[in-house]
Amino acid sequence: MSIIPKRKTFVVFAVSVLIAFVFASSAHSQYVLNELAALGININLTTRIHSTLTDMLGLLPGYGSVIALGLLLAFGTTRFLGKLSGTINPAWYWWALAGGLALTTALLLMKPLLDVTPIAGARSSTGLISQSLAGFLGGAVYGLLRTESNVSRESK
Repeated sequence: MSIIPKRKTFVVFAVSVLIAFVFASSAHSQYVLNELAALGININLTTRIHSTLTDMLGLLPGYGSVIALGLLLAFGTTRFLGKLSGTINPAWYWWALAGGLALTTALLLMKPLLDVTPIAGARSSTGLISQSLAGFLGGAVYGLLRTESNVSRESK
């Protein structure tokens, strides 16, 4: 018997992936636009918003899949390690750490394996940290919603 119903687990996972993706994609877009602004190109708010939304649509199939797969592996590993340690549901920060490490690992592996850094916003240390924070945020949301689901389920 699982901790929370499978449907709720899927919804919680989907929400965490969506939040991680939106944050990661937005950070990428703003990083690129800031680089253009540093070259003297005028970037207004309308352009920033339009570029961010356009990038989200363009990045969703590829980078969205990378984020979903990375978080799936990270959360599965966290759940497995939680069971090994006797903790049925690890604290939210373990899920957050797993999410941050998942995105960091995925981006760092793409360079040696594919000889490409597909996310321009992750080419600098600051950019990589922002992408890692996106994974951390997605993991934190997963851990908090998962814990909340357990609390509400146990109170019934």
